[in-house]
Amino acid sequence: MKILLINGANLNMLGTREPEKYGQTSLSDIEDAVISKGCELGVEVDVWQSNHEGEIVDKIQSAKGIYDGILINAGGYTHTSVVIRDAIAAVQIPTVEIHMTNIHAREEFRHTSLISGVCIAQVVGFKEQSYLLALEGIVRLLK
Repeated sequence: MKILLINGANLNMLGTREPEKYGQTSLSDIEDAVISKGCELGVEVDVWQSNHEGEIVDKIQSAKGIYDGILINAGGYTHTSVVIRDAIAAVQIPTVEIHMTNIHAREEFRHTSLISGVCIAQVVGFKEQSYLLALEGIVRLLK
């Protein structure tokens, strides 16, 4: 089984960006933990990050026929990107939406996720653990 982890805009700044909200763990450390957990679960995990919406769409589209599942933290694009939503819907790969904070308990504009309607699940509020919970969940659903 192969899983693709996609991280969107500003997530490359984890560890230094608003540590009171997102913690001090870097994206690289999170990716390493997800890859390691994937090995424990017998799953290959590829990781990828971009700050550019079109590149994220291209990556999702290129996943068809290669990956069994997608984990995505689209960052701020969660609340604005119809094209990322459309790409997820188009490839028909089971996708789990991830957020480190509870988006439903934050600013009003963050309460709406444009991508959640095309995802099989949403994991929010567990900081870096959100990624590991999402991986465990998608693996269980796919098996």
